[in-house]
Amino acid sequence: MTIKRVGVIGSGIMGSGVAEVAAKAGFEVVLRSRAQASADAMVAGLEKSLAKQVDRGKLDDVERTAVLGRVRAVSDLGELAECDLVLESIVEEMPPKIELFAQLDRICGEGAILATNTSTLSVAEMAAATSRPDKVCGIHFFNPAPAMALVEVVRAPTSSDETIAAARVFAETCGKTAVDVRDQAGFIVNALLFPYLNNAVKLLADEVATRDDIDAAMKGGCNFPMGPLELLDLVGLDTSLSIIEALHAEFQDPNYEPSPMLVGLVKDGKLGRKSGAGFYDYTKK
Repeated sequence: MTIKRVGVIGSGIMGSGVAEVAAKAGFEVVLRSRAQASADAMVAGLEKSLAKQVDRGKLDDVERTAVLGRVRAVSDLGELAECDLVLESIVEEMPPKIELFAQLDRICGEGAILATNTSTLSVAEMAAATSRPDKVCGIHFFNPAPAMALVEVVRAPTSSDETIAAARVFAETCGKTAVDVRDQAGFIVNALLFPYLNNAVKLLADEVATRDDIDAAMKGGCNFPMGPLELLDLVGLDTSLSIIEALHAEFQDPNYEPSPMLVGLVKDGKLGRKSGAGFYDYTKK
């Protein structure tokens, strides 16, 4: 199948990032948020992002205008009816995703692919909420979508070869490296990454090393661009905890059991950069 018009659902950083990537790749994009004001705010954010790229010489004004012309912000879910592919990037919780997939199944044309940007949750459960499980898959972009090169294309047991092939073409047309992965918690990257991050918190809690030394060790010893505690703060401690809990629930591996220190920080509202404090304090200038 040929994908020309893409629907993107979600008013967060990921949704706007995917919309930017798709529009720059030449796709028509219908960007949906529950409130028109937040949808319009996402387009305003896209305008700022593109303006910065023009200032840096990465885009010219003609290209910027063309990209903006391919993006339409809406609040009505029905506006996605003519999309060839709809990618949801809403809250990382299963009940609202299942509800959304059931709605999209009623709204979208029978040939449309319905995809999720989940980083951990079961694609199969979302597919089961539709009458087209063969046309449901995962297309997992990484944050920030315009900068990160990878997309995980997730095959549920019911996903057809045609659906997976079309998802790969979409990701590659967006300039991304696409990797195929079977539908299981964490897929490739998070299944490897989050046990490592969780164990870094356990080292800190056990006073094996200080926060700064743990981060310095992994940057200097493994050539990682960020230390694990810095990275947890960037991802968000609540998001990270949800991913670790999902891994532990699926595999029942003691190595995936969330660190009590991480659980405590989340309960205290210390979620990382987005809350101003996590393992580091971001309120200090």
